[in-house]
Amino acid sequence: MLGLTLGTLAAVAWRAGFALSLGPADLSAIWFTTWQAALSAALSVALAVPVARALARRRFPGRGALVTLLGAPFILPVIVAVIGLIGVFGRGGILNDALALVGLGPVSVYGWHGVVLAHVFFNLPLAVRLILQGWLSIPAERFRLAASLGAPVGRLLEWPMLRAVAPGAFAVIFLICLTSFAVALTLGGGPRATTVELAIYQAVRFEFDLGRAAVLAMVQFGLCLAAALMVRAAGAPDALGAGLDRVVERFEPGGRMRDAVAVALAALFLMAPLAMIVARGAPGLLDLPEGLWGAALRSIAVALGATALTLAMALALALRGGALARLAMLLPLAASSLVMGTGLFVLLYPVVAPRDAALVVTGLVNATMALPFAARVLVPALAQAETAHGRLATSLGLVGWARLRWLILPRLRRPLGFAAGLTGALSMGDLGVIALFAGDGEATLPLLMVRLMAAYRMEQAAGVALVLLALSLALFWIFDRGGRVDAAS
Repeated sequence: MLGLTLGTLAAVAWRAGFALSLGPADLSAIWFTTWQAALSAALSVALAVPVARALARRRFPGRGALVTLLGAPFILPVIVAVIGLIGVFGRGGILNDALALVGLGPVSVYGWHGVVLAHVFFNLPLAVRLILQGWLSIPAERFRLAASLGAPVGRLLEWPMLRAVAPGAFAVIFLICLTSFAVALTLGGGPRATTVELAIYQAVRFEFDLGRAAVLAMVQFGLCLAAALMVRAAGAPDALGAGLDRVVERFEPGGRMRDAVAVALAALFLMAPLAMIVARGAPGLLDLPEGLWGAALRSIAVALGATALTLAMALALALRGGALARLAMLLPLAASSLVMGTGLFVLLYPVVAPRDAALVVTGLVNATMALPFAARVLVPALAQAETAHGRLATSLGLVGWARLRWLILPRLRRPLGFAAGLTGALSMGDLGVIALFAGDGEATLPLLMVRLMAAYRMEQAAGVALVLLALSLALFWIFDRGGRVDAAS
């Protein structure tokens, strides 16, 4: 992990001569990357507050399904979601069709507003889940006491919780938006909407200016490191008090219509693009492009390899423990796939043709980027297993492989399955390093989609998107379900 993050950064620094030389276009990309990430994070958190409040206050049919749906965009391939967003907000989308019916002109989804729209689509559900957990952490007894005293719930209970939870949610989403490559590639729409990662890609693929790419990679690492430190500084909110673990009951009168509107608009915003993916992709299944199944096999192979490597690294680091292991698990948050890809490109270019190493490098980088998520799932489960049964296992002489086999792995099946499913789905939909390295014969499904979209073969791209969506969800379900079957509690 140290080699793939700090080592690749050292490689690009060496290639750049350890000197920063940025032109006007580079400064513009840095500025756009920063402010669009801040705006996207602020909008995601602001829009999530009324939705999370409504979900915390109300019980209605389908509430559980809606909360589950809020997790879908996180494992949805980015390029697939872009197809759905274009189907809703694009020039030929349903929004422009509705505007034409009332005599209004079309709106464009390309440019900075399209990038922000896509980021809000991906991160609004995450913000809702984070803020909803904050609301549910307030003991029910406090709401009862506030109702009996006629005290203002918003000022005394909800606002302090939001001050504790919202900064962390903003920091996490800001970091995610800094490293969003596929959204800027497909919706950026010109020099004024170019991110640093997109500028790196252009410097390598179109200009073959490795020195400029290296300088931009160092800048991107610095931005991500600052954001990662901001996430760490935000940390987890302080405990909001203890209760008797009762279901949260709310006693404020009124507000039902406002809550219903907030939930309905959020559900429509999330479900409309998903529905458009199916509606536009189904006809494209009748005219799938040549090379689809080869690209599908390459995507599956990369995803499986990345999943195996991520689980091995996460489990090894979790078992190792200590400050160095924690550092290794957190470093990918400060890196980005394009920075690591650029470093590996610089190291491999004199030795081997980049396209020959495209799939191996892509799997390696995908495994690295998924490590923090897998570690976040495995470390608490491992600690719980050791707390509950560690002393007994030690007294029985279970050490080494025997301890791993009989104590740890049976109790980590559920988190291992979830971590594997998450890694596999994220790797299936990744469009980053493969765009730097792949030639015509090494394309994965996301790269094939981008090439079809660039050639204006939108119906075929929609068909590929539906295939990619089905494979990603199937991979997640197989791993997650496999981890839950006969798993020890």
